[in-house]
Amino acid sequence: MYHLIEFDTAFHADLEAAPKQRLERLRVLKGIRAYAALQPYVLETAAGPVEVADLHFKDGTVTRRVRFEYFHFVE
Repeated sequence: MYHLIEFDTAFHADLEAAPKQRLERLRVLKGIRAYAALQPYVLETAAGPVEVADLHFKDGTVTRRVRFEYFHFVE
């Protein structure tokens, strides 16, 4: 299911267009809205656990390990 999300902070992300294609570096700006399907999970880091999600966009691209603190749900 796709959700409308809005990014709360600006950050750089690697965008996957296809499995064998080179990753594209993307600058995500604060306030940008997008429809994405989320695949949430927790990463163990030296500072403790961090909630992240892989964002699957409607155009078929994916960005991985985006922290939940970087976005919120609009709907």
